[in-house]
Amino acid sequence: MATYAIGDVQGCFDELQQLLAKVDFQRTDRAWFVGDLVNRGPQSLQVLRLVKDLGPRAVVVLGNHDLHLIAQHEGFERPHEGDTFRDVLEAPEARELVAWLRRRPLMHAEGSYAMVHAGLLPQWSIDKALSLADEVARALAGSSYREFLANMYGSKPDRWDDALAGWDRLRVIVNAMTRMRFCDRKGRMDLEGKGTEPRKGYFRWYQTRQKEDASIVFGHWSQLGLVIQAGVVGLDSGCVWGGALSALRLEDRTLFQVACPRYQSPGAEG
Repeated sequence: MATYAIGDVQGCFDELQQLLAKVDFQRTDRAWFVGDLVNRGPQSLQVLRLVKDLGPRAVVVLGNHDLHLIAQHEGFERPHEGDTFRDVLEAPEARELVAWLRRRPLMHAEGSYAMVHAGLLPQWSIDKALSLADEVARALAGSSYREFLANMYGSKPDRWDDALAGWDRLRVIVNAMTRMRFCDRKGRMDLEGKGTEPRKGYFRWYQTRQKEDASIVFGHWSQLGLVIQAGVVGLDSGCVWGGALSALRLEDRTLFQVACPRYQSPGAEG
């Protein structure tokens, strides 16, 4: 049995099939998806169907594009330029697929790895982050999930405080785990930062963290590309922008990739 962590698929169904064939994905294997299953690429519906049909063999954490789809389906978010998940919204099983997606966590940890779409703040241990992610998961899966979606968006507060409560608390957790690239050593996020180099006073989020036993697997950052080093594994290699779709076998850190056509301009990254 092997476990493959797979970077941002973003609707690139053909490439996902090619990657699973390349690793010789078996019935006893598992796939960890770092989030952003949908959007920008051409076949979000087929991706969701495939991953959902894997059942417990697939571990999925939510990314910002997944949340964008959920919010649009529920009427809380306007379409963005470059959105390509109309196929999901118009599918006969749209409600079922979105309900399944809504019940995915923001974070997963197992053995010597933890997985999150974007990043973790420096104040959060793995255990604390899992607990915080569970707060959001309960809000998304609960009977009042539409109220949560109505209050999910916004860039304030821009830092963590244990005293935060209500929507502010959940919003900071969501922003860190699905949007963040840069923060300072006190955990203040620069949510508008693009590219690979931070503004003065900020750092790549993983540079602010204390060394831990678990390696953190993340996506979300195609401009940064692959990051495979002690303590951190970044797997967004820009499939939708004409890069590659990547998988890392976690047991021995063997990397597998398939080349991707350019479906959109990198200027649309978000």
